[in-house]
Amino acid sequence: MRIQRLDENTKKNLLEDLLKRSPNQYTEYESRVAGILNAVREKKDEAVFAYTKQFDGVELAADNILVAEEEIQEAYTKVDASFVAIIKKAKENIRDYHEKQRQYSWFDSKPNGTMLGQKVTPLQKVGVYVPGGKAVYPSSVLMNIIPAKVAGVDEIIMVTPPGKDGKVNPNTLVAAKEAGADRIYKVGGAQAIGALAYGTESIPKVDKIVGPGNIYVALAKKAVYGHVSIDSIAGPSEIMVIADETANPRYVAADLLSQAEHDELASAILVTTSEELACKVSEQVEAFVEELSRTEIMRKSLDNYGYILVAETMEDVIDIANEIASEHLEIMTKNPYDVMMKVRNAGAIFVGEYSSEPLGDYFAGPNHVLPTNGTAKFFSPLGVDDFIKKSSIIAYSREALEEIHKDIEMFAEAEQLTAHANSIKVRFE
Repeated sequence: MRIQRLDENTKKNLLEDLLKRSPNQYTEYESRVAGILNAVREKKDEAVFAYTKQFDGVELAADNILVAEEEIQEAYTKVDASFVAIIKKAKENIRDYHEKQRQYSWFDSKPNGTMLGQKVTPLQKVGVYVPGGKAVYPSSVLMNIIPAKVAGVDEIIMVTPPGKDGKVNPNTLVAAKEAGADRIYKVGGAQAIGALAYGTESIPKVDKIVGPGNIYVALAKKAVYGHVSIDSIAGPSEIMVIADETANPRYVAADLLSQAEHDELASAILVTTSEELACKVSEQVEAFVEELSRTEIMRKSLDNYGYILVAETMEDVIDIANEIASEHLEIMTKNPYDVMMKVRNAGAIFVGEYSSEPLGDYFAGPNHVLPTNGTAKFFSPLGVDDFIKKSSIIAYSREALEEIHKDIEMFAEAEQLTAHANSIKVRFE
């Protein structure tokens, strides 16, 4: 891996480099995505079936687009029982964590006859996109569906591309059943997003779409925002490791590669105060790349978006961490909790040398659907809040309103909204 001194020029070049990975940079695909979405909006199932045949090589029809219960039961026979048990354990951890995020309605009444409050309501229908193709991610199924179940969503509709045999991967189906998906459709890509956003004869329109996907899925979600809500526009995966001279270079190298193997656009960055550690990590990365699978993907990722930055002070390290706002941030320092308290921007923070990033991907409980491309400055991980909405409650008695009605009328008249003022005034004529 390339080793560079951290200075203002390095920082500027790095930030510009990372920005190239954003889905917002791939505008050349937008017209193609728009064409697919328009076709689905107008032709509904007909367009969904045609695109699935074109892109996935699978013949779909109204009688086989929905995954049947028999297919789910068949999936259980094809998945090792020990892996089913692990899925169940992970499900419990994820559910327990998200249960703590639940919000409740509240009401505050006063003796003068006012009552204010907030009514929390789960979303009615949510669409969950689950990627297929290059890799299968049953962990993403759990992470997207379980918070929706905890929130109390009425109906969870999952879409995922079928394999060449017209079936959904068994691991994906088992995870979906365990998590609590209500319906599963064999469709992926931008056409699946269009179907969820607009509705077709087979697939119902939803209120919100969540879940990661390729560039076509990301741009489709961006395009349908407004017709439905979305979680975020997910970019390629990324990890930053903050480390000092006390860190184990073998652990650091292994963790950097845990994200570099995702795809060629993944980013893996080490920022350290130790030049000796930087050199050891670089050597260890090279050794691991030769040993592990997905070698070509890792090499391209590291060549394009892999960095080892050597900083003068830990303050400089924390500054660049907050500037980049990485999706995953690991802290391997002498006082990791002290560093953690100074980190302002990160999707998920892993504290200490035994808190490796895959712990969060699969098992610990916090959600692994995280903000990318610097959006951790203003976005949070997927959670229960994404599947609820809030209504303000306002109730005033005549007596309570009488105390303040002239104040409201004056405010309305200051904005030259006389009908607003009149709406209050008529009650006291």
